Amino acid sequence: MLLIGMAMAIVVFMIIAGVPIIFSFMTATLFLVFKLNYDPSFLMTYGYDVTSAIVLLCVPLYVCVGSIMEKSEIGRSLIDFVNVFVGRIKGGLGIVGVVSSAVFGSISGSSTATLTCIGGIILPRMYEKGYPRGHAAALLTNACPLGLLIPPSSSMIIYAWVSRQSILACFLATVIPGIILAACLSISNVLMLRGAAGMDVEDKITTKELFHRMRVEGVEALPALCMPVIILGGTYSGVFTPTESAAIAVLYAIPVGFWIYKKLTLKKLWVTFIEAGTTTGVVMVMVFCMMTLSRILVMMNLPELIIAFLSGISNNPKVILLFINIMLLGLGMIMDDTSAMLLTVPILIPIVTKFGISPIHLAAIVGVNLGLGIITPPCAPMLYLGARVGKVPMLEMLVPTLKFIIFAWFPTLIFVTYFPELSLWLPRMILGNI
Repeated sequence: MLLIGMAMAIVVFMIIAGVPIIFSFMTATLFLVFKLNYDPSFLMTYGYDVTSAIVLLCVPLYVCVGSIMEKSEIGRSLIDFVNVFVGRIKGGLGIVGVVSSAVFGSISGSSTATLTCIGGIILPRMYEKGYPRGHAAALLTNACPLGLLIPPSSSMIIYAWVSRQSILACFLATVIPGIILAACLSISNVLMLRGAAGMDVEDKITTKELFHRMRVEGVEALPALCMPVIILGGTYSGVFTPTESAAIAVLYAIPVGFWIYKKLTLKKLWVTFIEAGTTTGVVMVMVFCMMTLSRILVMMNLPELIIAFLSGISNNPKVILLFINIMLLGLGMIMDDTSAMLLTVPILIPIVTKFGISPIHLAAIVGVNLGLGIITPPCAPMLYLGARVGKVPMLEMLVPTLKFIIFAWFPTLIFVTYFPELSLWLPRMILGNI
């Protein structure tokens, strides 16, 4: 246990010193390897095995999809379509941003792409309508992690691969939590803006005009809305595997970007491929480092030590889930979601299994916690990105972000943690017993 503590102290010290997370964890891994006299060749072989899994092909493919759809500016058509329904409500443009983020997140599977695309389009509109700048930027920043929850999600693919669970079941487990979070963000946004002055609201329109706009904007948004239908419908029906669905998504996105939305160019496509290759390289190095360290910690019986510690406190699964939530939120605050997932999931799976908690239920808990972590200081990468996209000082975003965390994220986390039926209902309904 002392060596584990020393390794974690090395990680924390190096992160505080500004060393990239990947190298911080690799240093801790090398420390344990030499202290425990492990054979490095064994770990190299293990690292190669885990990084050569076919399912990881989904990562660069979904990165490609998200980048292509972002550069094709499909977010604009999604925003216009959703705005038809709620544009005449005070705070309705904020709801448009949340719903558009959920839909775009289901296409791209990326929080960064969602915030960059949807935020870049809708935030100027919100400013023109008199929305407080800090509130608007904070709302879109809090909505961007919906890409981690609404399938297909790269994070859930990695979770399923690490935990040896069904990818489809993990996809389905986060759907209802994502819907709950989107609803809580939308309601919180409207309530927080009740007393705001100087905000413009669209004029009321007749039923005939409403149906006309629905038809016009619906046709414009239809190619984008078909993307998740094709991917998820084909995957859930068993027509193709999740990896094949990612490849089909790329093949669908390219002609849509070129010939329907006409914003994609060969230059932009080339940049997309470079971004996908760069991201894949980073993810593969991260997978190697994190999975190697997780393997060493498992070999050192860390899960058994944690089980013994938790059993000494309580055998109640609800208490155990509380401790897991605290740990995941803490890790999510200091590292990115992929790193935290790769490090913790191999350790948590035997723990939750011991206490009778479903690994599929854990998928939803992990997704919500790590989504919350990326908008919570001190690291909060999405908060910094939101400040840049919205051209707002981050200090203006802190108070609204705290309100959204309290009134949207925490209720979602409580529902997901203590009402497992919400996460397990869809997987059981579609896939049977899990």
